[in-house]
Amino acid sequence: MTRFRTIVGAVAAVGTLSIVNSIATPERAAAQEGGTFAVRGATIHTVANGAIENGTIVLRGGRIIAVGRDVEIPADAEIIDGEGKHVFPGMIDAFSSLGLTEVGAVAVTSDGSELGRWNPHLNAHTAIHPASEHIPVARANGITHTMAAPGGGGRGGGGGGGSGIQGQATLIHLDGWTVEEMEIEKTAAMVIGWPTLSAGGGRFGGFGGGGGGRSFRQAQERFDEEVAEMDSWFAAAQHYKQAVESGSDRVERNIQLEHLSRVLDRGMKVIVRANGRREIESAIEFAETWNLDIAIAGGNGAREIAGTLAEKNIPVILGPVQRLPQGEDTGYDDPNTLPGVLHDAGVEIAFATFNSADSRTLPYEAANSVSWGLPQDAALEAVTLAPARVLGVDDRLGSLEVGKVGNLIVTDGDPLEITTAIEWVFIKGVPSDLDNKHRRLWEKYDNRPARRAVTTTT
Repeated sequence: MTRFRTIVGAVAAVGTLSIVNSIATPERAAAQEGGTFAVRGATIHTVANGAIENGTIVLRGGRIIAVGRDVEIPADAEIIDGEGKHVFPGMIDAFSSLGLTEVGAVAVTSDGSELGRWNPHLNAHTAIHPASEHIPVARANGITHTMAAPGGGGRGGGGGGGSGIQGQATLIHLDGWTVEEMEIEKTAAMVIGWPTLSAGGGRFGGFGGGGGGRSFRQAQERFDEEVAEMDSWFAAAQHYKQAVESGSDRVERNIQLEHLSRVLDRGMKVIVRANGRREIESAIEFAETWNLDIAIAGGNGAREIAGTLAEKNIPVILGPVQRLPQGEDTGYDDPNTLPGVLHDAGVEIAFATFNSADSRTLPYEAANSVSWGLPQDAALEAVTLAPARVLGVDDRLGSLEVGKVGNLIVTDGDPLEITTAIEWVFIKGVPSDLDNKHRRLWEKYDNRPARRAVTTTT
């Protein structure tokens, strides 16, 4: 009988991490494409089919080939002793600027937005920087993939980016030398920033309070003008598509309309960044007019129309909940309770950071909502399987099932808890390096020489 090779025995977390780092160099990872790994004796949280106590999960060729309690481990597998450990799907930041923004205050390091308001032809894929320092920080906290999207930045509940067609988002793994290695879906969705119905004069951006804000009537007129402009772009895209499909040789190629026409007739997911009840209702009406497959990103004010969102099967990608409420009349707990309200109404929700530096905090946004009414299993699903469903990749990602991509994490507890250590991260079935700038700085300053006493003479 062939003796299994054991990577990890009963070792402490620090020992485990050092082994991860020793085997997960880029050279080793490249050499192990198609390798076989097994986590044995852990609690496997499949998300899709409950938890398996004392279970085993096997990865080969980047995919999950077996998961269960009585699983035969291949003879060539490298084994991780999972006793006392937990295995979860890797988490998905459903809307971020990872790889697009390095230092938000330095314009030349930020490619999250482009000049002009009408950029359906631009794709975030071309701007992603695989060597970003933010990527390994997020990865070390259990984030294994994200939708890198134009128009990101800020923590205002998914706000930012302005109105217009902001471009195409890319779904990526958070590991790889090049964006081609990281790529899951080059074009995951078209991102639209919906016009804002606001006068910009109040304490929280409302209509009251002076400060040079417009009247409601003026704000409504501007809002209607911007929606009409959006409508004109879609009408042009429809006419362009019809002309091309007719076979006419008199149609001059238009890259903007060519890409925008792909979203018509539900041909591509459209992520609409909208906050406020009126704005969301307007976006829904627009989507029905043009037969768009939409998800709402941001969603402040969605509680007031939760029933409509559920009835029309429109998911909501929620921004950070650990923030101030928006609107003068908004309850202090609105960001915290919104996820639970939407979930109870039957709305599909996913969490996102809309950020780069804060992507690592994704699990804590979900956890914060649990203490305000969101069921714990729903919170976990909202950072794993739910975003995969929203983005149309749940056949490959989001849960621990046979045939899915081997993106998973091994922990010593609940990954939504801030005290939990992420001990292993697998991306495409290969252990990823957990080293990152945060850890290096912590180690540097933790090991600094003790300050010497300063003596003075009189």
